[in-house]
Amino acid sequence: MEEILWRPDGRPSRLAEFARSVGIDPDDYAALWQWSVDDLDAFWSAVWRWADLPADGDPAPALAVDAMPGAVWFPGVRLNYAEAALRLPGRADDDVVVVARSQTRPDQELTAAQLRDQVARARAGLVAAGVRRGDRVAAYAPNVPETLVLLLAAASLGAIFSSCAPEFGAQSVVDRWTQTEPVLLLAVDGYRYGTKPVDRRAEVEQIVAALPSVRTVVWLPHLDPSSPPPAGAGTWADLLAESGPLEFDRVPFDHPLYVLYSSGTTGLPKPIVHGHGGIALEHSKALGLHLDLGPDDRFFWFSTTGWMMWNFLVSGLLVGSTVVLFDGDPGWPDLGTTWTLADELGVTYLGTSAPFLLACRKAGIVPRETADLSAVRGLGSTGAPLPAEGFRWVYEAVGDVHLGSMSGGTDVCTGFVGAAPTVPVVTGEISCRQLGCAVHAFEDGEPVTGRLGELVITRPMPSMPVGFWGDDGTRYRAAYFEDIPGVWRHGDWISITERGTCTITGRSDATLNRGGVRLGTAEFYAVVEALPQVEDSLVVHLEDAEGGSGRLLLFVRLAGGASLDDDLRASVARELRTRLSPRHVPDEVHAVATLPRTLSGKKLEVPVKKILQGVPPEVAASAGALADPQALDVFAPFAPPPT
Repeated sequence: MEEILWRPDGRPSRLAEFARSVGIDPDDYAALWQWSVDDLDAFWSAVWRWADLPADGDPAPALAVDAMPGAVWFPGVRLNYAEAALRLPGRADDDVVVVARSQTRPDQELTAAQLRDQVARARAGLVAAGVRRGDRVAAYAPNVPETLVLLLAAASLGAIFSSCAPEFGAQSVVDRWTQTEPVLLLAVDGYRYGTKPVDRRAEVEQIVAALPSVRTVVWLPHLDPSSPPPAGAGTWADLLAESGPLEFDRVPFDHPLYVLYSSGTTGLPKPIVHGHGGIALEHSKALGLHLDLGPDDRFFWFSTTGWMMWNFLVSGLLVGSTVVLFDGDPGWPDLGTTWTLADELGVTYLGTSAPFLLACRKAGIVPRETADLSAVRGLGSTGAPLPAEGFRWVYEAVGDVHLGSMSGGTDVCTGFVGAAPTVPVVTGEISCRQLGCAVHAFEDGEPVTGRLGELVITRPMPSMPVGFWGDDGTRYRAAYFEDIPGVWRHGDWISITERGTCTITGRSDATLNRGGVRLGTAEFYAVVEALPQVEDSLVVHLEDAEGGSGRLLLFVRLAGGASLDDDLRASVARELRTRLSPRHVPDEVHAVATLPRTLSGKKLEVPVKKILQGVPPEVAASAGALADPQALDVFAPFAPPPT
């Protein structure tokens, strides 16, 4: 029996209104979803009318070419993402629409009028610097208003934006931007992470030296307001010095808006190009219908500018919401910081990650006792699967919020599966497949229900990439369509129930396959990391060439004061055996000082597996893609001796 933790209470929602407008019972989400993927042209035409984006041209047809890859959306439309965002539906000029909290400088607020003025000034500064349509504009900057203003100013011209968080090392940034060749770079001198000042002047110098395409450097003295700009650079104040008209160049629907990058663990990061129309339409749908955001909301999702969730967050402007930006360490001075921020800034929708929620649970945090969260009606979780224990903790420790566990990717800059205000929340399950997302679990090329399968998308989505920068289509097809022609293979294991709920159990390329039984890593980690002695864990399965069960290796990073003794090994085995199955009990457990994660916090099982099969660490993954470049080295001693 499913355990229902939250039910729709009958209050009006934008999704219910949308369903009625297309003649579907708002209480029948399954019917609405089925229509949305069966008749893509009708569905996305209806979303276009509902979103009412400013545009020129004929919006019919919505889907002119129904193919993957190669779909053509709204060929008769011209629009601009920045114009859609700065329209700020339902907001007056003196309404605060951006709230920014930083551990480096005082809080900031921007009204609608102030945001528009700054974008107009930045646009004028870009024009004066020679930036034109199609040029690339880059930001090596944190989640602060200046980064958002630069994105909107570049988009207003039809220039193409790209950002890297300043915690990225110089090589990681260069690996990304040598591919796209920006002409203008916004760079900070550093930032503060908790109490720790992080100077980035040397990294900026290296990045500029490696990018001959950069003609203009815009210096933002963020850490030290008196920090002088590098030789030949102007300042952010210089860029905004002259006022100008707030104008928008309307561009074709698929004109590049920004470039996001894959993690780059094996080779150069993929430069994923997203278009003005696809992002504006998809984010309007996801934020307005699924998160039910509107002009009365304050929307916060913890993210850095190096993660797609930042792009998702700032699109809250499309539906008139106030966006809340945070620059700093969400765990300083303790894990209560995020909850306190929500209280103090009046957040109505709070987004975070599954690892953060589980860390709060493990630390015994009870947010509703330390912060007033009465304004928070929605809580989003992404970045990793949220296990049942995490769901229960939210309702016990946070309150009666609409919990939306969401999964998607940088590749589409949105979620494939998530929540909806007309659908119940069931313990341990993602509530639904999102509208317009033809998600299925595939086994041997066919959809299955109630069983684990490859997560695939069988119909196009408007926010699928325009392409990869500099690619003739070969790399793009190989990334998603090589295994199943005409079907997007995402690389996750998913199970979809008869009720339409979903469970994602980890990356399919990291699946544990013991004796022909596939075991997902997500449930494994939920059990192991619930032990108080274990801070973090990573599991790898090494197959047996002769068809045996192979070796299951568990690596743990221990909590302070804990040791990997026989008692802990026995506890690990007992918990996995009783809570999952005997097949989940590892053959070996090893303690290591650190575990490899990407810069956005994702675990890297596959590179570890390669090392354990004899691949050198420097070949198994690019060091620049790791949060800790030395994290893979600890696995070399476990590799087989060279032959």
